[in-house]
Amino acid sequence: MDFDTIAAISTFPGEAGIGIVRLSGNEAIDIVSKIFKPYKPKDLKKVKTHTLHYGNIIDPETKEVYDEVLVSIMKKPNTYTREDVVEINCHGGIVVTSKILELVLKHGARIAEPGEFTKRAFLNGRIDLSQAEAVIDIIRAKTMLANKYAQKQLSGYIGSRIMDIKDKIMGLLVHILALIDFPEEDVDELEREQMLNTAKEIIGDIDRLLLSSESGRIIREGLKTAIIGKPNVGKSSLLNALLKENRAIVTDIPGTTRDIIEEYVNVKGIPIKLIDTAGIRDTDELVEKIGVSKSKEVLMEADLILFVLDASKELSREDYEIFDILTDKDTIFVLNKIDLPKKIDEEELKNLTKGGIIIEVSTVEKIGLEELENTIYNLVFKGDISLKEDAVVINSRHKEALINAKKYMESCLNAIERGYSEDFISIDLNAALDQLGKITGETATEDLINKIFERFCVGK
Repeated sequence: MDFDTIAAISTFPGEAGIGIVRLSGNEAIDIVSKIFKPYKPKDLKKVKTHTLHYGNIIDPETKEVYDEVLVSIMKKPNTYTREDVVEINCHGGIVVTSKILELVLKHGARIAEPGEFTKRAFLNGRIDLSQAEAVIDIIRAKTMLANKYAQKQLSGYIGSRIMDIKDKIMGLLVHILALIDFPEEDVDELEREQMLNTAKEIIGDIDRLLLSSESGRIIREGLKTAIIGKPNVGKSSLLNALLKENRAIVTDIPGTTRDIIEEYVNVKGIPIKLIDTAGIRDTDELVEKIGVSKSKEVLMEADLILFVLDASKELSREDYEIFDILTDKDTIFVLNKIDLPKKIDEEELKNLTKGGIIIEVSTVEKIGLEELENTIYNLVFKGDISLKEDAVVINSRHKEALINAKKYMESCLNAIERGYSEDFISIDLNAALDQLGKITGETATEDLINKIFERFCVGK
């Protein structure tokens, strides 16, 4: 598959030690040869692949030297895109990289679309669609754990698991088609039992991947954790303590936090999206009232709730009202200000929390914060998560395709059990294959592929 030659700046567009202008396509080496003057004269088309060459980028018309560079020559097919790839390694900075890119475009390349280098790697068969999506997950990873799982996906592990399931479905489909072609052959009880077992085995394989999806979502996107409570119990102080920086304004004046503050914190490799909310209470002040309304919305959408209570005061009407609006979401009751004389009724608190998790902390004295972090980790993963587990599906698109594939396999299983026509069974099997093909890309539509790569940055 031949494409025109594309180019883009592949490094951060700002002050840096190094900047890279990348080209990919059949004309990549020819274009760079027009503007590159090597220190030792040579023909770039004849040099060995995957070699570096020192020289200057020069405007052929004005003879102006743009920069002293190293040029990487990588010849197809053993490249990222399976096309000829050239990378001009220049000094970092907006001016230098932009001028070199202009020169490259002037001599025959066109600007790359977002994600087009990776898109070409997919279209040229070097990676499947799930691997391509792993690239953006690596770029956006917020913790090393997220990076490790994305690297695992990039290695093709999820794609290989999907292919194993597809192979089992294909085996069953071939058997069904043979029965359609030779209708005079009756299906005996043993043969039907084997078909049923195969269908159940396929459903089990899909279930194992789906079981990992929620953990995968958290690893990829972060655990949405709402810090709630009445005003002045230390919600913003808790946010600052977990972040280990003064991100939120902290005062003794109730109602200081008016808007939602969101920050990520790394808890043992898990990205936690902390959301500091306005204190929940009845108020006539318009701006604070809006903040309280937003707090209640966040409460409904959160994965985990940190309900902060003031240990130095008795429970108030506002505390009771928050207990009343708590949902069945996982909640950790954070008893703050334990460095002060304790006045809260602990027995009443235990009854209100219905045996829930209560962690005592002092954001001032930094007491109990490590226990809180450990509790969050254990609550999410039960203290047991390892890359030795089955593949973690960290993409909502993959999850949707797996759910649909499972539905078709359950319909297939029902059809076999009821002795339906093989034609009906084959329809469900083909539909399941189609859904799984969307994960690896074989049956993905052009619109879907374009939407996936639109999320990439230019230059990747």
